[in-house]
Amino acid sequence: MRVGVLTLKKITLISALLCSGFSSAANANNFNYNFIEVRTAINPELFGAELSTYFTDNSHFVLRADTLFDKDYDFAGGIGFNGPISQFADIYGQLLLHQTKYTRDYQERRETTGELNIGIRLWLADQIEATGRLGRNDDNSVFYAGVRFHSTDQLSIAAETRNNGLYGPQITMSVRFHY
Repeated sequence: MRVGVLTLKKITLISALLCSGFSSAANANNFNYNFIEVRTAINPELFGAELSTYFTDNSHFVLRADTLFDKDYDFAGGIGFNGPISQFADIYGQLLLHQTKYTRDYQERRETTGELNIGIRLWLADQIEATGRLGRNDDNSVFYAGVRFHSTDQLSIAAETRNNGLYGPQITMSVRFHY
């Protein structure tokens, strides 16, 4: 009994110290998670759009749609989290549910899958952001890495390499409108 109480006190003390050290950082994000994005990709050619909007200060809703324009689609929606880890970096992630209809090459099969990912966003310079994200979509890996240039507070453009677990590796360019 004495060992259990002592361990509980240590855990409580360590938790309190960690929370007090991070409490000031958890109040403000370094990046805006309210945006509408339009993107295009090559190999395979793809067109997509994404909407993200705050639910609370450290969570947001995500809606996404992608297509190869071959009677296919990938709709995804869910919730994301976000928070600062330093004055120049945010950690973020998403829990999404995908509804996918594949191309004729895959017998126009339909599938519902889940995705979990986690990433980091870093300010490299005043208007230049680096981003990376890793995760899983059913049995497939998810990977995003890129650079985003913020020309104004409302507009940014990006170049990324991505693999969303469905279409394979791609090079993507996007325009993001922040609101």
